[in-house]
Amino acid sequence: MTLEPRANPELAGQGEAEAVFLDAFNSGRLAHAWLLTGPKGIGKATFAFRIARFMLAGGGEGGLFGAPTTLGLEPTHPVFRRIASGGHADLLTVERGWSDDKKTKRRGEIVIDDVRGIGGFLSLTSAEGGWRVVVVDAADEMNRNAANAVLKVLEEPPSRALILMVSHSPGRLLPTIRSRCRRLALKPLSDAVVQDLLDKGQPGLPAADKTALTGLAEGSIGRALDLAEQGGLDLYREMIGLLSAAPRLDIPALHAFADKMARPESDGAWRTLTELLCWWLARLVRAGGTGGAGLSEVVAGESALMTRLLAAAGLERWLEVWKKLRTLFARVDAVNLDRKQALLTAFLTVERLAQGK
Repeated sequence: MTLEPRANPELAGQGEAEAVFLDAFNSGRLAHAWLLTGPKGIGKATFAFRIARFMLAGGGEGGLFGAPTTLGLEPTHPVFRRIASGGHADLLTVERGWSDDKKTKRRGEIVIDDVRGIGGFLSLTSAEGGWRVVVVDAADEMNRNAANAVLKVLEEPPSRALILMVSHSPGRLLPTIRSRCRRLALKPLSDAVVQDLLDKGQPGLPAADKTALTGLAEGSIGRALDLAEQGGLDLYREMIGLLSAAPRLDIPALHAFADKMARPESDGAWRTLTELLCWWLARLVRAGGTGGAGLSEVVAGESALMTRLLAAAGLERWLEVWKKLRTLFARVDAVNLDRKQALLTAFLTVERLAQGK
């Protein structure tokens, strides 16, 4: 079972980031706002709540000279338990609000109503005489009005207040927000760490599947676990199997695959597949730009397929296809276009380029 970030006591593979924060804390140079950046699924939100627990527990336990040496807090600690349950008065979590009264689906962005209470919350005296902490997960999801409201708080930060903003794509944030935060970049996890976490999150996973999922994850345990739970690896293998017939695709097999993806009950599989196809095309472009340096196969036959496709059409044309298909799939989701037709268009576009057309 995968723990929610607020309830996860472990932070694997991010010791360097933890050391940076501890150094700032121990030296008395703690910034009032931190931008925690890096790819999705590498532990940024887990790190944010780890910091929040540390701060709200009074700075952790002292080391040899009284300075804390870890941000970790035991799960049995009262502060840990209250944060895990969402019941700490000095912690405010900001995320996308619900789009319906039954709370079955979240909005697509963080709106001003979601952030309106930050200023008032931070201006209050701490309920427990210490710090007040805000976690924004994720800052990239704020619309412009919400971002401007947060910016006002950043411009006049209260004392003993800490704002932790998770960001997958910091380039999407207002430059003024970025400039008022200390940026701390978390790195993608090593393959060894991803495989170890897969063992814990998906015990009994076959070794070949674990290796393939690690290749698909590119350092993100969140992505690896999502793919494992959603059948993403089987979809990827089926996708590569179809593409491997290029420059002459198996049209009946392609139609059967597209029919399966177009079914109403295949919503999750459709999104997973389209993300994987766009990811694979981006990988193809990177392989072409680097001459294949550092490219490893996720499933057998990928390298030969990529070599064949790159020989058939130039890098710029494959880049155009990647952009075109990203736009196509976004439109399918936005205005409910025909999924089968979109998928056929995507695969046949790849076929035409493979034929040098």
